[in-house]
Amino acid sequence: QVQLVESGGGLVQAGDSLRLSCIASGRTFSMYAMGWFRQAPGKEREFVAAISWSGGSTNYADSVKDRFTISRDNAKNSVYLQMNSLKPEDTAVYYCASCRVPYQNPRRDQYDYWGQGTQVTVSS
Repeated sequence: QVQLVESGGGLVQAGDSLRLSCIASGRTFSMYAMGWFRQAPGKEREFVAAISWSGGSTNYADSVKDRFTISRDNAKNSVYLQMNSLKPEDTAVYYCASCRVPYQNPRRDQYDYWGQGTQVTVSS
Protein backbone atom coordinates (compact mmCIF):
# COMPACT_ATOMS: atom_id res chain seq x y z
CA GLN A 1 0.00 0.00 0.00
CA VAL A 2 1.48 3.30 -1.10
CA GLN A 3 1.41 6.14 1.39
CA LEU A 4 2.49 9.74 0.94
CA VAL A 5 2.70 12.04 3.95
CA GLU A 6 3.24 15.76 3.55
CA SER A 7 4.50 18.17 6.19
CA GLY A 8 5.80 21.70 6.49
CA GLY A 9 2.75 23.81 5.76
CA GLY A 10 1.75 26.76 7.88
CA LEU A 11 0.77 30.41 8.10
CA VAL A 12 3.34 32.89 6.82
CA GLN A 13 3.47 36.47 5.59
CA ALA A 14 3.95 37.55 2.00
CA GLY A 15 7.61 37.37 1.05
CA ASP A 16 8.40 34.58 3.50
CA SER A 17 9.61 31.07 2.67
CA LEU A 18 8.40 27.58 3.49
CA ARG A 19 9.75 24.12 2.74
CA LEU A 20 7.29 21.30 2.22
CA SER A 21 8.35 17.69 2.62
CA CYS A 22 6.73 14.46 1.50
CA ILE A 23 7.85 11.01 2.55
CA ALA A 24 6.72 7.98 0.57
CA SER A 25 6.35 4.33 1.40
CA GLY A 26 4.95 1.23 -0.23
CA ARG A 27 6.60 1.39 -3.64
CA THR A 28 10.12 1.73 -5.00
CA PHE A 29 10.36 5.48 -4.68
CA SER A 30 13.32 5.94 -7.01
CA MET A 31 11.47 4.41 -9.96
CA TYR A 32 8.80 7.09 -10.25
CA ALA A 33 8.52 10.78 -10.91
CA MET A 34 6.95 12.89 -8.18
CA GLY A 35 4.87 16.02 -8.26
CA TRP A 36 3.36 18.77 -6.17
CA PHE A 37 -0.13 20.09 -6.82
CA ARG A 38 -2.27 22.62 -4.97
CA GLN A 39 -5.93 23.40 -4.54
CA ALA A 40 -7.31 26.73 -3.39
CA PRO A 41 -10.91 27.03 -2.09
CA GLY A 42 -13.39 26.90 -4.94
CA LYS A 43 -10.73 26.10 -7.53
CA GLU A 44 -9.51 23.03 -9.37
CA ARG A 45 -6.42 21.20 -8.20
CA GLU A 46 -3.53 22.56 -10.25
CA PHE A 47 -0.02 21.50 -11.12
CA VAL A 48 2.82 23.21 -9.23
CA ALA A 49 6.01 21.26 -9.92
CA ALA A 50 7.30 17.84 -10.93
CA ILE A 51 10.60 16.00 -10.82
CA SER A 52 11.80 12.93 -12.69
CA TRP A 53 12.86 9.69 -11.02
CA SER A 54 16.52 10.74 -10.91
CA GLY A 55 15.96 14.41 -10.15
CA GLY A 56 17.58 15.31 -13.45
CA SER A 57 14.48 16.87 -14.97
CA THR A 58 12.06 19.30 -13.37
CA ASN A 59 9.01 21.21 -14.51
CA TYR A 60 7.18 24.16 -12.98
CA ALA A 61 3.94 26.01 -13.41
CA ASP A 62 4.55 29.50 -14.77
CA SER A 63 3.03 31.00 -11.63
CA VAL A 64 5.78 29.55 -9.40
CA LYS A 65 8.76 29.46 -11.74
CA ASP A 66 11.82 31.17 -10.25
CA ARG A 67 10.25 31.14 -6.76
CA PHE A 68 9.72 27.43 -6.03
CA THR A 69 12.22 24.58 -6.27
CA ILE A 70 11.38 20.89 -6.27
CA SER A 71 13.99 18.35 -5.21
CA ARG A 72 14.17 14.75 -4.06
CA ASP A 73 16.32 12.45 -1.98
CA ASN A 74 15.85 8.88 -3.14
CA ALA A 75 17.82 7.54 -0.19
CA LYS A 76 15.22 9.06 2.12
CA ASN A 77 12.16 8.33 -0.07
CA SER A 78 11.41 12.02 0.10
CA VAL A 79 10.48 14.90 -2.16
CA TYR A 80 10.62 18.56 -1.19
CA LEU A 81 9.18 21.87 -2.34
CA GLN A 82 11.14 24.96 -1.37
CA MET A 83 8.83 27.96 -1.67
CA ASN A 84 10.36 31.43 -1.62
CA SER A 85 8.85 34.89 -2.05
CA LEU A 86 5.43 33.57 -1.14
CA LYS A 87 2.37 35.51 -2.26
CA PRO A 88 -1.22 35.50 -0.94
CA GLU A 89 -2.27 33.77 -4.17
CA ASP A 90 -0.09 30.80 -3.19
CA THR A 91 -2.56 30.05 -0.39
CA ALA A 92 -3.87 26.51 -0.93
CA VAL A 93 -3.72 22.93 0.24
CA TYR A 94 -0.57 21.42 -1.24
CA TYR A 95 -0.54 17.77 -2.28
CA CYS A 96 2.35 15.46 -2.97
CA ALA A 97 1.71 12.86 -5.69
CA SER A 98 3.49 9.86 -7.16
CA CYS A 99 3.54 9.56 -10.93
CA ARG A 100 2.73 6.39 -12.89
CA VAL A 101 5.97 6.69 -14.85
CA PRO A 102 9.60 7.72 -14.22
CA TYR A 103 9.42 10.94 -16.24
CA GLN A 104 8.02 14.17 -14.86
CA ASN A 105 4.61 15.19 -16.12
CA PRO A 106 2.29 18.10 -15.32
CA ARG A 107 -0.93 16.17 -16.00
CA ARG A 108 -2.92 15.32 -12.92
CA ASP A 109 -4.23 12.08 -14.45
CA GLN A 110 -0.67 10.76 -14.68
CA TYR A 111 -0.43 10.52 -10.88
CA ASP A 112 -1.87 7.49 -9.15
CA TYR A 113 -1.13 8.10 -5.48
CA TRP A 114 -1.76 11.23 -3.45
CA GLY A 115 -1.02 12.49 0.02
CA GLN A 116 -3.58 14.00 2.35
CA GLY A 117 -2.36 17.54 1.77
CA THR A 118 -0.83 20.28 3.89
CA GLN A 119 -2.27 23.78 4.25
CA VAL A 120 -0.22 26.79 3.22
CA THR A 121 -1.65 30.19 4.07
CA VAL A 122 0.07 33.40 3.02
CA SER A 123 -1.16 36.63 4.55
CA SER A 124 -0.67 40.01 2.90
